[in-house]
Amino acid sequence: MRHSRNPLARNIMLPLGLALVLALAGCGRGGGDDRPPEPGDRAVAKVQGQTLWASDVKREAVAQGLIGEGEPLDVTSDLFRRVLDEVVDQKLLAQEAERRGLDNSALAQRRLEATRERILGDMLVENVVNGAISDQAVQTLYQEQLRLARTSEEIRVRLILSRTKPEADAVIGILGQGASFEAVAQERSIDEATRFSGGDLGYSTADVMPQAYANALRSAAAGSTVGPFQTEGGWAVLRVEDRRRESPPTLDQARPQIVRYLTYEGVRQLLEELRGKAEVDVMLTPESGAPQEPASAAPPAPAPAPVASPASPAPVSKAAP
Repeated sequence: MRHSRNPLARNIMLPLGLALVLALAGCGRGGGDDRPPEPGDRAVAKVQGQTLWASDVKREAVAQGLIGEGEPLDVTSDLFRRVLDEVVDQKLLAQEAERRGLDNSALAQRRLEATRERILGDMLVENVVNGAISDQAVQTLYQEQLRLARTSEEIRVRLILSRTKPEADAVIGILGQGASFEAVAQERSIDEATRFSGGDLGYSTADVMPQAYANALRSAAAGSTVGPFQTEGGWAVLRVEDRRRESPPTLDQARPQIVRYLTYEGVRQLLEELRGKAEVDVMLTPESGAPQEPASAAPPAPAPAPVASPASPAPVSKAAP
């Protein structure tokens, strides 16, 4: 395969995969090793005698976010050929860097070692943390979130936002004369995000609403008009279109979010265990502006996001300025 393109002429940042290839070029297996790195792997190119495998291309595509982890990548697809070209270019750049001795400096060795450590850390997470995420763990957390979702209520409201209270009072007067809420919203609301949809904020739960909205809607029945009341963006008048029990997603829809949370939690626990065994001495002084206490605890995992209906529009808080 001939490559006459100049990779540096492409108007893009070199992807993360370049750093990985450079690191592996400095500490990877030799060019004469033609053993497949994964069972069933396929050789797809040779660069100066070094074999590139289909798994190398797929790993680069994942690193660039072109496919997800675990998704297939057809070797006959245009995407595969494009990423293969980039991997070949990266390999050529790494080989030329080695030929010029750029990998011999202390700084280069530190950077290569740092990249190697990141790769090994990722592999540890894949083998230890991800391997411990069972279908039973996913199912258990889903059922817990499902139980919480069934106890929450979604409210669909429409909004007319005014700059001043007199303007909001005038809105109440117009509505009292029988005017359509949607028409008044289009004509008078200053909320550009919703005015052209008749002020429709869609369905959302009280916990994601601004506190002023949640307080005003606490006991409002479907079909009622609420307000005016003051918010950060002005004076709001709301109409309650509907109230319903929250519609949770299916297990398949919620699985990616649950797996992400379990992964974070697994990494947190692993780091907590490792830090408990290790001796870590942060050699910074208060004069340097650093915290006085050494970093001795693992970062907390994010709380699991509540199971919410995937069909629900954006929450109220995004509509009100």
